[in-house]
Amino acid sequence: METIKYLLSEDRLPETWYNIAADLPSLPPPPLHPATGQPIGPADLAPLFPMELIRQEVSTERAIPIPDEVRSIYRQWRPTPLFRARRLERALDTPARIYYKYEGVSPAGSHKPNTAVAQAYYNKQEGVRRLVTETGAGQWGSSLAFAGALFGLEVEVFMVKVSYEQKPYRRALMETYGARVIASPSMETAAGRAILAQNPESTGSLGIAISEAVEVAVQRDDTRYALGSVLNHVLLHQTVIGQEAMIQMEMAGDYPDVVVGCTGGGSNFAGIAFPFIGAKLRGERPLRVVAVEPAACPSLTKGKYAYDYGDTAHLTPLVKMHTLGSSFIPPGIHAGGLRYHGMAPLVSHLLEIGIIEAIAIQQLETFAAGVQFARTEGILPAPEANHAIAGVIREALRCKEEGKSEVILFNLCGHGHFDLQAYMDYQAGKLRDYEYSDAEVAMALAGLPAVGA
Repeated sequence: METIKYLLSEDRLPETWYNIAADLPSLPPPPLHPATGQPIGPADLAPLFPMELIRQEVSTERAIPIPDEVRSIYRQWRPTPLFRARRLERALDTPARIYYKYEGVSPAGSHKPNTAVAQAYYNKQEGVRRLVTETGAGQWGSSLAFAGALFGLEVEVFMVKVSYEQKPYRRALMETYGARVIASPSMETAAGRAILAQNPESTGSLGIAISEAVEVAVQRDDTRYALGSVLNHVLLHQTVIGQEAMIQMEMAGDYPDVVVGCTGGGSNFAGIAFPFIGAKLRGERPLRVVAVEPAACPSLTKGKYAYDYGDTAHLTPLVKMHTLGSSFIPPGIHAGGLRYHGMAPLVSHLLEIGIIEAIAIQQLETFAAGVQFARTEGILPAPEANHAIAGVIREALRCKEEGKSEVILFNLCGHGHFDLQAYMDYQAGKLRDYEYSDAEVAMALAGLPAVGA
């Protein structure tokens, strides 16, 4: 009998998060204060985050304990299943063995609750009453709204306007969980009003939405900011994915030759890849790791590795990352969760020191991959996850050409049940590809801050 899925019991749920900082040959450059250009300290971050998350942000300990209350909530959907994509393998006629970790079984339908629950817990412990955040596709906003409901926290979400209009059902889910959702840019903040004054038709960006959320967060002592990707503590919380996958791959009697993940800010990529990269860095097992990003927002493949702001209004610290410039506003592709101008500093650092690879794939190829996956595996992927699937298909076809039976693992980070309009537009031929010329990239990078070069 061919095994399709590999399941872990609740008692196999990881007890710690894995911190890749412990195994890196060198640490990424530190965040800088935007006013002084000097490394920031805990006091600089205290208006935004609870102290325990600040400690996790700078920690170099390999294992960070997961609080019992967080693990108790995780057990509602974790451990998540690992699947062998046997029907996709046959459709591709590839000797490769393809596995995927499926995070769409969470209440919010994606990997994002892994950090949303942790962040809500630590904020509640510190007496915070309200969380403010941004969201692109709505997966993060839905997850924080879910976590806020569990811990009795008010949640406000600034949702990138193009996604606010494209994905009304994500908005409805957030509101059902009790969150207030505002289209960004909005008239509720100075940052939003300034953007709308310049361009009343602005479709928004994650950088703009972050500016609005941060501005609101610092105005009240009972309010903190929560971020769904990019920062070290967020990536840390996602490593439950890869840790479970390592056990499940052992159950399958396999180990990946290639790990593939879609990348926007870096959270789901880190979740699946970091534990395996850690094993590679410790000399335990070799493997290739491929980050797949949209050609319409190519921070890793066309961006510059430099200090930049995480938001458009320059309210956040400067972090060294692969960036397209904080003023960059990507086109309204349907993979809203990948439309961010920068990449997580840890992911950027791994690319810079040659530990991972990065490729960019066009929108039409990713949706073709998602449709093929749905027709073979039965799961409709989120548009973001389609990028990973497209990368996997490329790797599988390479194996076919080379006659190699390699093992490929990827993270199916969420389902696409709230993204049906995107699939309808694809089937109707309304979607198109976007390509940035070198001149356009240079223009987007022209405004980088002249610090910490």
